[in-house]
Amino acid sequence: MQINVMVADASHSVYADEICEEILISARERGTGIARRTPEYITEKILAGKAVIAISEDGRFAGFSYIETWGHKQFVANSGLIVAHAFRGIGLAMKIKRRIFQLSQELFPDAKIFSITTGAAVMKMNYELGFRPVPFSALTDDPEFWKGCQGCRNYSILESNDFRMCLCTGLLYDPSEHIKIENRTLASPEE
Repeated sequence: MQINVMVADASHSVYADEICEEILISARERGTGIARRTPEYITEKILAGKAVIAISEDGRFAGFSYIETWGHKQFVANSGLIVAHAFRGIGLAMKIKRRIFQLSQELFPDAKIFSITTGAAVMKMNYELGFRPVPFSALTDDPEFWKGCQGCRNYSILESNDFRMCLCTGLLYDPSEHIKIENRTLASPEE
């Protein structure tokens, strides 16, 4: 079966409820911290051109992810990566992850891209794209980002009001580090 992974547009807003339900079910099943989002929030991301959706050839929702900017667009978060149950185990998550990563770079070429997760699979995908684990202090200090953690099922287990101390791992892709690596690789041995 063919599955198309694309930047979402207004026609995909009809999937917002299903996306939210899939995120909630997955968080419960895995016991992981996936922050809850409302259909209105998901629709906002879709309409702004800041979301990627996967749709099967028969029109079924297959997967989703969105981006959000923080710290005056110096940071971009890749968030909400979800694959519908019927489409798991076929490599779709990585296709969605690659496309949301590419969209982040297209829209915000100089921004640092980050992800926070408790899932080993997401950590592996991020690592393959060039992300590296970092302390939360290396991520955005935008208080609005950290407020988003309140929708996470693990929020209640935090011992203090410092939201940057949680069960998630922070992963960061800094484009300036990759330019340096590419330039070193391209430089001749005599230089």
